[in-house]
Amino acid sequence: MKNFSKITLSVLIAASASLASCSNDDDKPVEKATIYERLGGSAMVSDPDNSGQMIEKGRLSFRKVVNSTIGLIVADIQSNASGNLQAHFAPLLAETGNTQATNIAKLSDNLTDFFSFNTGGTNAVNTYSGLNMVAAHDPAKNPRMGTKASSADYTKFEGYVGAAANKNGVASNTELYTDIVAVLESLRTPIVQK
Repeated sequence: MKNFSKITLSVLIAASASLASCSNDDDKPVEKATIYERLGGSAMVSDPDNSGQMIEKGRLSFRKVVNSTIGLIVADIQSNASGNLQAHFAPLLAETGNTQATNIAKLSDNLTDFFSFNTGGTNAVNTYSGLNMVAAHDPAKNPRMGTKASSADYTKFEGYVGAAANKNGVASNTELYTDIVAVLESLRTPIVQK
């Protein structure tokens, strides 16, 4: 009978420890999906820009926002409005012929890599190997950067990213939009150098 009591006691202790650990798991906050996952993650979809090829949906979402942002910046520069971002992108836009389109495509790909990698994209295609943010935005270290950015310049850039996100289905009043803005704000200090 003593063996039965020891066994019963052991089972009760093990069961209570198991229940206690389950209740501790319930107290933990549910981990939020990464921005990349919320933009579609690693689910493969047809690439609308490359017939017959597949692309991760999260990467495609970022590429659409990046390309829309680049389009807004180019339109801003072409408008000759005061306070436009012409000075920052002048070296890139001064490149002529086929190289300009190629280099803008490289910029798009590099930015897509950067955002995909830094928001949860784990596939090797999302590896960012470009310059760090300080060097990338310093004309002395990156000849494709025309001038250093001021806080106002960066705020304008953030506005273009926000407008591009809206254009591509990310509404301003969502948690996803707020999280994207938080990522951009985390980059303000190394990018703003003026």
